Amino acid sequence: METLKIGVAGLGRLGLIHAENIYNMKGIELTAISNLDEKINKKVKEKYKVPYTYTSYEDMLENPELDAVCIVTPSGFHTEHIRLALAKNLHIFCEKPIGLDVEDIKNTIKVIEKHDRIFHLGFMRRYDEDYLYAKELIDNGGIGDISLIRSYSIDPIQELDSFVNFAKKSPSGGLFLDMSVHDIDVIRWLTNSEISTVWATGNNKAAPELSEVNELDMGTVTMKLENNVTALLVAGRTASHGYHVETEIIGTKGMIRVAAAPEKNKVTVFNEHGTVRPSSQHFPERFARAYENEIKDFVRCIRENKPPEVTSLDGLRGTEVALACQKSFNENKLVDVKY
Repeated sequence: METLKIGVAGLGRLGLIHAENIYNMKGIELTAISNLDEKINKKVKEKYKVPYTYTSYEDMLENPELDAVCIVTPSGFHTEHIRLALAKNLHIFCEKPIGLDVEDIKNTIKVIEKHDRIFHLGFMRRYDEDYLYAKELIDNGGIGDISLIRSYSIDPIQELDSFVNFAKKSPSGGLFLDMSVHDIDVIRWLTNSEISTVWATGNNKAAPELSEVNELDMGTVTMKLENNVTALLVAGRTASHGYHVETEIIGTKGMIRVAAAPEKNKVTVFNEHGTVRPSSQHFPERFARAYENEIKDFVRCIRENKPPEVTSLDGLRGTEVALACQKSFNENKLVDVKY
Protein backbone atom coordinates (compact mmCIF):
# COMPACT_ATOMS: atom_id res chain seq x y z
CA MET A 1 0.00 0.00 0.00
CA GLU A 2 1.37 3.41 -0.95
CA THR A 3 2.59 5.79 1.75
CA LEU A 4 0.00 8.44 2.57
CA LYS A 5 1.59 11.88 2.68
CA ILE A 6 0.12 14.46 5.05
CA GLY A 7 0.87 18.11 5.73
CA VAL A 8 0.13 19.80 9.06
CA ALA A 9 -0.93 23.45 9.15
CA GLY A 10 -0.45 25.23 12.47
CA LEU A 11 2.07 24.15 15.12
CA GLY A 12 0.59 25.25 18.40
CA ARG A 13 0.25 22.67 21.18
CA LEU A 14 -2.40 20.67 19.36
CA GLY A 15 -0.68 20.97 15.99
CA LEU A 16 2.47 19.52 17.52
CA ILE A 17 0.46 16.61 18.93
CA HIS A 18 -0.99 15.81 15.52
CA ALA A 19 2.42 16.15 13.88
CA GLU A 20 3.95 13.65 16.30
CA ASN A 21 1.08 11.19 15.92
CA ILE A 22 1.30 11.34 12.12
CA TYR A 23 5.07 10.89 12.26
CA ASN A 24 4.72 7.78 14.45
CA MET A 25 2.12 6.04 12.28
CA LYS A 26 3.12 3.25 9.92
CA GLY A 27 2.48 3.80 6.24
CA ILE A 28 2.12 7.55 6.81
CA GLU A 29 4.61 10.32 6.16
CA LEU A 30 4.66 13.76 7.76
CA THR A 31 5.58 15.33 4.44
CA ALA A 32 5.10 19.04 5.12
CA ILE A 33 4.40 21.61 7.81
CA SER A 34 3.25 25.22 7.59
CA ASN A 35 3.57 27.66 10.44
CA LEU A 36 4.40 31.36 10.75
CA ASP A 37 7.21 30.86 13.26
CA GLU A 38 10.34 29.73 11.42
CA LYS A 39 12.08 28.75 14.68
CA ILE A 40 9.34 26.25 15.46
CA ASN A 41 9.40 25.00 11.87
CA LYS A 42 13.13 24.34 12.16
CA LYS A 43 12.73 22.36 15.40
CA VAL A 44 9.87 20.27 14.01
CA LYS A 45 11.70 19.66 10.74
CA GLU A 46 14.77 18.38 12.60
CA LYS A 47 12.82 16.31 15.14
CA TYR A 48 10.54 14.55 12.64
CA LYS A 49 12.71 14.76 9.52
CA VAL A 50 10.03 16.70 7.63
CA PRO A 51 10.93 17.07 3.92
CA TYR A 52 9.18 20.40 3.36
CA THR A 53 8.52 23.42 5.60
CA TYR A 54 6.54 26.56 4.83
CA THR A 55 5.54 29.80 6.51
CA SER A 56 2.52 30.02 4.20
CA TYR A 57 -0.39 27.57 4.19
CA GLU A 58 -1.14 28.42 0.55
CA ASP A 59 2.44 27.61 -0.43
CA MET A 60 2.24 24.24 1.33
CA LEU A 61 -0.88 23.35 -0.65
CA GLU A 62 1.09 23.76 -3.86
CA ASN A 63 3.21 20.74 -2.92
CA PRO A 64 2.19 18.03 -5.44
CA GLU A 65 3.24 15.20 -3.14
CA LEU A 66 0.52 15.84 -0.55
CA ASP A 67 -2.48 13.52 -0.24
CA ALA A 68 -4.05 15.18 2.79
CA VAL A 69 -3.80 18.08 5.22
CA CYS A 70 -4.36 18.37 8.95
CA ILE A 71 -5.68 21.88 9.71
CA VAL A 72 -4.82 23.15 13.19
CA THR A 73 -4.76 26.84 12.40
CA PRO A 74 -6.73 29.50 14.38
CA SER A 75 -10.47 28.83 14.32
CA GLY A 76 -11.33 31.87 12.22
CA PHE A 77 -9.31 30.49 9.29
CA HIS A 78 -10.74 26.96 9.24
CA THR A 79 -13.42 27.37 6.59
CA GLU A 80 -11.12 29.23 4.21
CA HIS A 81 -8.36 26.68 4.71
CA ILE A 82 -10.81 23.83 4.12
CA ARG A 83 -11.93 25.34 0.80
CA LEU A 84 -8.35 25.96 -0.32
CA ALA A 85 -7.40 22.34 0.42
CA LEU A 86 -10.41 21.02 -1.45
CA ALA A 87 -9.42 23.13 -4.45
CA LYS A 88 -6.22 21.04 -4.47
CA ASN A 89 -8.27 17.84 -4.16
CA LEU A 90 -6.82 16.94 -0.76
CA HIS A 91 -8.34 14.90 2.05
CA ILE A 92 -8.88 17.01 5.17
CA PHE A 93 -8.68 16.56 8.89
CA CYS A 94 -9.76 19.80 10.60
CA GLU A 95 -9.69 20.64 14.27
CA LYS A 96 -12.80 21.97 15.96
CA PRO A 97 -14.63 24.24 15.53
CA ILE A 98 -15.29 23.92 11.83
CA GLY A 99 -15.82 27.69 11.78
CA LEU A 100 -17.13 30.74 13.61
CA ASP A 101 -19.85 31.93 11.20
CA VAL A 102 -22.90 29.80 10.41
CA GLU A 103 -23.45 30.98 6.83
CA ASP A 104 -19.77 30.61 6.04
CA ILE A 105 -19.87 27.06 7.40
CA LYS A 106 -22.96 26.22 5.32
CA ASN A 107 -21.26 27.49 2.18
CA THR A 108 -18.14 25.48 3.03
CA ILE A 109 -20.21 22.31 3.55
CA LYS A 110 -21.59 22.75 0.03
CA VAL A 111 -18.02 22.80 -1.26
CA ILE A 112 -17.14 19.71 0.82
CA GLU A 113 -20.11 17.84 -0.61
CA LYS A 114 -19.02 18.61 -4.18
CA HIS A 115 -15.66 16.91 -3.70
CA ASP A 116 -15.05 13.19 -3.39
CA ARG A 117 -12.59 13.67 -0.53
CA ILE A 118 -12.63 12.56 3.10
CA PHE A 119 -13.46 15.35 5.55
CA HIS A 120 -12.89 14.52 9.21
CA LEU A 121 -13.56 16.86 12.14
CA GLY A 122 -11.57 16.80 15.39
CA PHE A 123 -14.09 15.96 18.10
CA MET A 124 -11.62 13.71 19.89
CA ARG A 125 -13.86 12.72 22.81
CA ARG A 126 -15.71 10.39 20.43
CA TYR A 127 -12.43 8.46 20.18
CA ASP A 128 -11.70 8.34 23.91
CA GLU A 129 -12.05 4.81 25.28
CA ASP A 130 -13.99 5.94 28.37
CA TYR A 131 -16.55 7.89 26.36
CA LEU A 132 -16.86 5.04 23.86
CA TYR A 133 -17.56 2.63 26.72
CA ALA A 134 -20.25 4.97 28.08
CA LYS A 135 -21.77 5.35 24.61
CA GLU A 136 -21.99 1.57 24.19
CA LEU A 137 -23.68 1.18 27.59
CA ILE A 138 -26.21 3.87 26.73
CA ASP A 139 -26.98 2.51 23.27
CA ASN A 140 -27.49 -0.98 24.73
CA GLY A 141 -30.04 0.35 27.23
CA GLY A 142 -27.75 -0.04 30.23
CA ILE A 143 -29.13 2.99 32.05
CA GLY A 144 -32.58 3.13 30.46
CA ASP A 145 -33.77 6.38 28.93
CA ILE A 146 -31.52 9.40 29.49
CA SER A 147 -33.15 12.16 31.52
CA LEU A 148 -30.21 14.45 32.35
CA ILE A 149 -26.59 15.07 31.31
CA ARG A 150 -24.02 17.16 33.16
CA SER A 151 -20.80 17.93 31.30
CA TYR A 152 -17.78 19.86 32.62
CA SER A 153 -14.74 21.24 30.77
CA ILE A 154 -12.44 23.32 32.98
CA ASP A 155 -8.86 24.20 32.03
CA PRO A 156 -6.08 24.55 34.62
CA ILE A 157 -5.89 27.98 36.25
CA GLN A 158 -2.13 27.84 35.72
CA GLU A 159 -2.81 28.49 32.02
CA LEU A 160 -5.16 31.43 32.60
CA ASP A 161 -2.55 34.20 32.21
CA SER A 162 -1.41 32.68 28.93
CA PHE A 163 -4.99 32.59 27.66
CA VAL A 164 -5.61 36.20 28.68
CA ASN A 165 -2.60 37.28 26.62
CA PHE A 166 -3.81 35.16 23.69
CA ALA A 167 -7.37 36.53 23.90
CA LYS A 168 -6.11 40.11 23.72
CA LYS A 169 -4.36 39.35 20.42
CA SER A 170 -6.59 36.82 18.68
CA PRO A 171 -10.31 36.06 19.20
CA SER A 172 -11.03 32.45 20.20
CA GLY A 173 -14.72 32.69 19.35
CA GLY A 174 -15.64 32.87 23.02
CA LEU A 175 -15.73 30.31 25.83
CA PHE A 176 -18.74 28.44 24.48
CA LEU A 177 -17.37 28.06 20.95
CA ASP A 178 -13.76 27.55 21.98
CA MET A 179 -14.36 25.02 24.78
CA SER A 180 -18.00 24.03 25.16
CA VAL A 181 -18.27 22.86 21.56
CA HIS A 182 -16.76 19.56 22.78
CA ASP A 183 -19.46 19.17 25.43
CA ILE A 184 -22.13 20.17 22.94
CA ASP A 185 -20.94 17.45 20.57
CA VAL A 186 -20.81 14.85 23.36
CA ILE A 187 -24.36 15.73 24.43
CA ARG A 188 -25.67 15.41 20.86
CA TRP A 189 -23.71 12.18 20.33
CA LEU A 190 -24.79 10.44 23.53
CA THR A 191 -28.47 11.39 23.24
CA ASN A 192 -28.88 11.16 19.44
CA SER A 193 -30.86 14.37 19.73
CA GLU A 194 -30.48 18.03 18.85
CA ILE A 195 -30.38 20.87 21.38
CA SER A 196 -33.43 23.13 21.11
CA THR A 197 -33.17 25.80 23.82
CA VAL A 198 -30.30 27.27 25.86
CA TRP A 199 -29.86 29.58 28.84
CA ALA A 200 -26.28 30.75 29.47
CA THR A 201 -24.65 32.62 32.34
CA GLY A 202 -21.04 33.39 33.21
CA ASN A 203 -18.54 35.63 34.96
CA ASN A 204 -14.90 36.66 35.23
CA LYS A 205 -14.05 36.29 38.90
CA ALA A 206 -10.49 35.07 38.26
CA ALA A 207 -9.62 37.28 35.27
CA PRO A 208 -11.78 40.45 35.18
CA GLU A 209 -9.76 41.79 32.25
CA LEU A 210 -11.37 39.16 30.00
CA SER A 211 -14.57 41.20 30.06
CA GLU A 212 -12.77 43.80 27.93
CA VAL A 213 -12.40 41.27 25.09
CA ASN A 214 -15.85 39.67 25.51
CA GLU A 215 -14.44 36.47 27.02
CA LEU A 216 -15.33 34.46 30.12
CA ASP A 217 -13.29 32.50 32.62
CA MET A 218 -16.39 30.59 33.81
CA GLY A 219 -19.67 29.89 32.03
CA THR A 220 -22.70 27.63 32.45
CA VAL A 221 -25.51 26.61 30.12
CA THR A 222 -28.79 24.87 30.86
CA MET A 223 -30.15 23.11 27.79
CA LYS A 224 -33.35 21.45 26.67
CA LEU A 225 -33.06 18.84 23.93
CA GLU A 226 -35.64 17.93 21.31
CA ASN A 227 -36.15 14.54 23.03
CA ASN A 228 -36.88 16.35 26.32
CA VAL A 229 -33.52 15.55 27.93
CA THR A 230 -32.08 18.29 30.14
CA ALA A 231 -28.37 19.07 29.94
CA LEU A 232 -26.15 21.20 32.17
CA LEU A 233 -22.87 22.39 30.69
CA VAL A 234 -20.00 24.02 32.61
CA ALA A 235 -16.92 25.52 30.97
CA GLY A 236 -14.10 27.38 32.63
CA ARG A 237 -10.43 28.20 32.91
CA THR A 238 -9.96 28.05 36.69
CA ALA A 239 -9.37 24.45 37.83
CA SER A 240 -6.70 24.66 40.55
CA HIS A 241 -6.13 20.88 40.59
CA GLY A 242 -5.42 20.35 36.87
CA TYR A 243 -7.44 19.66 33.70
CA HIS A 244 -11.00 18.73 34.60
CA VAL A 245 -13.25 17.08 32.03
CA GLU A 246 -16.21 15.16 33.44
CA THR A 247 -19.54 13.92 32.10
CA GLU A 248 -22.45 12.45 34.04
CA ILE A 249 -25.39 10.77 32.34
CA ILE A 250 -28.48 10.01 34.43
CA GLY A 251 -31.01 7.54 33.10
CA THR A 252 -34.21 5.87 34.26
CA LYS A 253 -32.34 2.67 35.22
CA GLY A 254 -28.97 3.96 36.34
CA MET A 255 -26.28 6.56 35.81
CA ILE A 256 -22.77 6.84 34.38
CA ARG A 257 -19.95 9.16 35.36
CA VAL A 258 -17.03 9.55 32.98
CA ALA A 259 -13.93 10.79 34.82
CA ALA A 260 -15.74 11.87 37.98
CA ALA A 261 -12.26 12.83 39.18
CA PRO A 262 -9.55 13.79 36.64
CA GLU A 263 -7.18 11.04 37.75
CA LYS A 264 -3.75 10.91 36.13
CA ASN A 265 -3.31 7.20 36.89
CA LYS A 266 -4.17 4.56 39.49
CA VAL A 267 -1.57 5.77 42.01
CA THR A 268 -2.54 7.03 45.48
CA VAL A 269 0.06 9.08 47.35
CA PHE A 270 0.17 9.11 51.15
CA ASN A 271 2.23 12.00 52.57
CA GLU A 272 2.08 15.15 54.71
CA HIS A 273 -0.78 16.43 52.54
CA GLY A 274 -2.91 13.40 53.37
CA THR A 275 -4.18 10.90 50.83
CA VAL A 276 -3.70 12.28 47.32
CA ARG A 277 -4.75 11.06 43.87
CA PRO A 278 -2.64 12.77 41.15
CA SER A 279 -4.69 14.63 38.51
CA SER A 280 -4.29 15.10 34.77
CA GLN A 281 -2.76 18.52 34.24
CA HIS A 282 -3.56 19.32 30.61
CA PHE A 283 -5.56 18.11 27.60
CA PRO A 284 -2.64 16.42 25.78
CA GLU A 285 -2.22 14.14 28.78
CA ARG A 286 -5.93 13.37 29.34
CA PHE A 287 -6.79 12.69 25.69
CA ALA A 288 -3.46 11.43 24.33
CA ARG A 289 -4.91 8.12 23.12
CA ALA A 290 -8.01 9.80 21.68
CA TYR A 291 -5.88 12.11 19.53
CA GLU A 292 -4.03 9.08 18.19
CA ASN A 293 -7.26 7.21 17.51
CA GLU A 294 -8.93 10.02 15.58
CA ILE A 295 -5.98 10.40 13.20
CA LYS A 296 -5.92 6.63 12.74
CA ASP A 297 -9.61 6.76 11.87
CA PHE A 298 -8.99 9.60 9.41
CA VAL A 299 -6.36 7.48 7.66
CA ARG A 300 -8.62 4.41 7.72
CA CYS A 301 -11.42 6.39 6.07
CA ILE A 302 -9.05 7.50 3.31
CA ARG A 303 -7.72 3.97 2.78
CA GLU A 304 -11.18 2.41 2.71
CA ASN A 305 -12.92 5.38 1.06
CA LYS A 306 -15.54 5.43 3.81
CA PRO A 307 -17.10 8.54 5.37
CA PRO A 308 -16.09 9.20 8.99
CA GLU A 309 -18.61 9.21 11.82
CA VAL A 310 -17.84 12.84 12.66
CA THR A 311 -19.08 15.00 9.80
CA SER A 312 -19.17 18.61 8.69
CA LEU A 313 -22.82 18.70 9.83
CA ASP A 314 -21.68 17.87 13.37
CA GLY A 315 -19.37 20.85 13.13
CA LEU A 316 -22.19 23.11 11.94
CA ARG A 317 -24.50 21.97 14.75
CA GLY A 318 -21.80 22.54 17.35
CA THR A 319 -21.20 26.09 16.16
CA GLU A 320 -24.93 26.86 15.93
CA VAL A 321 -25.50 25.79 19.53
CA ALA A 322 -22.36 27.51 20.84
CA LEU A 323 -23.35 30.79 19.16
CA ALA A 324 -26.84 30.47 20.66
CA CYS A 325 -25.19 30.06 24.07
CA GLN A 326 -23.14 33.21 23.48
CA LYS A 327 -26.26 35.08 22.37
CA SER A 328 -28.09 33.91 25.50
CA PHE A 329 -25.27 35.19 27.70
CA ASN A 330 -24.94 38.50 25.85
CA GLU A 331 -28.67 39.23 25.93
CA ASN A 332 -29.40 37.58 29.30
CA LYS A 333 -32.33 35.56 28.00
CA LEU A 334 -33.52 32.12 26.95
CA VAL A 335 -32.60 31.42 23.30
CA ASP A 336 -34.10 28.91 20.88
CA VAL A 337 -31.45 27.31 18.68
CA LYS A 338 -32.13 27.90 15.00
CA TYR A 339 -31.06 25.22 12.53
